[in-house]
Amino acid sequence: MSDAANTLAPAVQKRGLLQTLEVDMRLLGMLGAFALLCIAFGIATGGLFLSARNIFNLTIQTVSVAIMATGMVFVIVTRNIDLSVGAIVAISSAVMGMAQVHFLTNVIGLGTGHPLIAPLAMLSGLATGTAVGALNGWLIGYQLIPSFIVTLGGLLIWRFVGWYLTGGQTLAPLDGNFLLFGGAEGTLGVGLSWVAGVLAAAAAVWGIWTARRAKLSHDFPVKPVWAEGVMAALAVGAILGFTSILNTYQVPQGKLRRLFEARGEIMPEGYSEGYGLPISVLILIVVAIAMTVVARRTRFGRYIFATGGNPDAAELSGINTRALTVKVFALMGFLCGLSAIIAQARLQSHPNDIGTLDELRVIAAAVIGGTALSGGIGTIYGAILGALIMQSLQSGMAMVGVDAPLQNIVVGLVLVFAVWIDIQYRKRMGIRK
Repeated sequence: MSDAANTLAPAVQKRGLLQTLEVDMRLLGMLGAFALLCIAFGIATGGLFLSARNIFNLTIQTVSVAIMATGMVFVIVTRNIDLSVGAIVAISSAVMGMAQVHFLTNVIGLGTGHPLIAPLAMLSGLATGTAVGALNGWLIGYQLIPSFIVTLGGLLIWRFVGWYLTGGQTLAPLDGNFLLFGGAEGTLGVGLSWVAGVLAAAAAVWGIWTARRAKLSHDFPVKPVWAEGVMAALAVGAILGFTSILNTYQVPQGKLRRLFEARGEIMPEGYSEGYGLPISVLILIVVAIAMTVVARRTRFGRYIFATGGNPDAAELSGINTRALTVKVFALMGFLCGLSAIIAQARLQSHPNDIGTLDELRVIAAAVIGGTALSGGIGTIYGAILGALIMQSLQSGMAMVGVDAPLQNIVVGLVLVFAVWIDIQYRKRMGIRK
């Protein structure tokens, strides 16, 4: 018998479709759960849940929590927690409300509708959120007070500081330019939305292609070309489909008529116009891209995940974990300030209960999105999808007539179930965290 006959040929292991596409199974599971949720509520509401109007409103309602959830990923990855995010939203909103209603108009003397009112108010809110977040980080990183205690105290302190600042009053009306960041009052329109959608689709294809070239240049294994094509087609289809749905939702005729009358014009017979992409959703997209780049492409992001993976090893390797903690919480505060802008503009006022229970929603979104409470693991896209699932669940329950207390019970159960599922998944995959 020849040597060739004695040589065993290596078995070629067949890979399934999902393995070939290298799909994140947790992401696939979340997408599946989201799809089932949409189908169930779509049937229960006679299709209203899947209407262009509800999808438009759903995206607007998701933005504020989703933005904060991206920051909460970094906080939890570093083995911390932030229970004060809702209170930071409240104090940031109070400062912006006072700036618009009282300080900039009555004290500084800027007239109603002055172009500087909106940007100055936004800067005050962002600065407030960043300062409070940095203070939290300093107390945690340098004074070594547990993050749970610091932010639990902040949950009570900052909300009521805001209450005293406003005298417990709802602040309105807000600047007209400021309201553009709240949703329906500020959209790109059909034309610009299609431009943005096409550019986003092109960017997705370019990103997939450049990632493939980078892997090939370093002799890393890559997917088959057809698999890359499938992923690119799915990305393009999702982006353009989402853009089409937003463009389908029409501006009410009464609102259009008032807009024409304000310009001294007569609205043409049969004229219609779609809303398109809300500015607030565009801000979320920019934040998501920026946070993903920070997490994957920067030294700051690598330090965050290294610290979460093993804080002692990170410290010994030269990472200033105390300063890193301050930066992470300052970033969280900045994102809370940004969320306060969007939430206040959507509500068109500063109510004293703004941001209430946001800490629950934000943490739940991050955890449902796959962020490990033990630290070291988390994704930005997962947190945003988690926020969308949470908002879809609440919106769907409201549409079918579930009362608010039961909604919160269901949300709590979903959070516990999601953590349990994540633990079981990590055990099965042999992941210790």
